[in-house]
Amino acid sequence: MSELTLTLLRLGLLALLWIFIFSVVGVLRTDIYGTAVSRRGKRKALKEAQKQDRQRSAPRTPAPVAAGAGGAAGAAAPSPAPGRGVPGRKGRGKGTPTTLVVTEGPLAGTSLPLRSGGILIGRNPECALVLDDDYASGRHCRIYPDPSGRDGWAVEDLQSTNGTFIGRDRLTGSRPVEVGTTLRIGKTVLELRG
Repeated sequence: MSELTLTLLRLGLLALLWIFIFSVVGVLRTDIYGTAVSRRGKRKALKEAQKQDRQRSAPRTPAPVAAGAGGAAGAAAPSPAPGRGVPGRKGRGKGTPTTLVVTEGPLAGTSLPLRSGGILIGRNPECALVLDDDYASGRHCRIYPDPSGRDGWAVEDLQSTNGTFIGRDRLTGSRPVEVGTTLRIGKTVLELRG
């Protein structure tokens, strides 16, 4: 073998070794730090959700005030309280939810309106609610219109690693949900509100 051929072989093997090292480091980085999530997309989605929440809550504010002002409407005034999720009320949990609110976790205070196409929840950037939670799967669960034909919603665990919990029960398959239902995904707690 000539000196030139031997040098080219050595350089080729050295280049392959470096390519292998960079690919291993890239895989380890992804495993340790997870998928990179665009902060700009989160902020935009959060601002949009807050804007929609403000628009929805604006027309609702005058209604209870007007109902409470009239003498005949006084009996109907207590009915909005169960929708707010007062813990001691028997009426809690009745009604159709319209909003998903994050009550605990890194995104606490975030709210999303429930859409007819459903809401996908997880760590992937494609999800409607992107969780920054180490215990959430890429596509963790979804909330969608109840297929039984009723005016309601259902939640389905999408075979997540750590599970989706309704209250203290682990969700298997799908289950109908109502106003006041709490979902727990890792350190994040979500509540369905009317």
